[in-house]
Amino acid sequence: QAQLAESGGGVVQAGGSLRLSCAASGLTFSGYVMAWFRQAPGMEREFVTGITQSGGTYYADSVKGRFTISRDNAKNTVYLQMNSLKPEDMANYYCAAKTGPTSNRWDRYDYWGQGTQVTVSS
Repeated sequence: QAQLAESGGGVVQAGGSLRLSCAASGLTFSGYVMAWFRQAPGMEREFVTGITQSGGTYYADSVKGRFTISRDNAKNTVYLQMNSLKPEDMANYYCAAKTGPTSNRWDRYDYWGQGTQVTVSS
């Protein structure tokens, strides 16, 4: 059974940085597109960034230039480096996995983690 486990969330001041990790188990990690989504209270879940099986990356416009996604297939882990954090980045961040092509639609993903909270104080 596939499982995704996020870690690294916390409280940071605006302008600061955090690094999230997502450890995968129970799946052939290298065969999956991995992505990060986020959801703030009362808001819909939104796409943040994704990385293909071959390492290609894509980002939401709101995080381009500030966030970086990467993956380590040897460790079955995907990372999200978040720099220059803004109060509007505050949300619960979820890791997700899917086979096949990339997608920025949350309903196209097969597996989800439980989420990790990122709080940005102004």
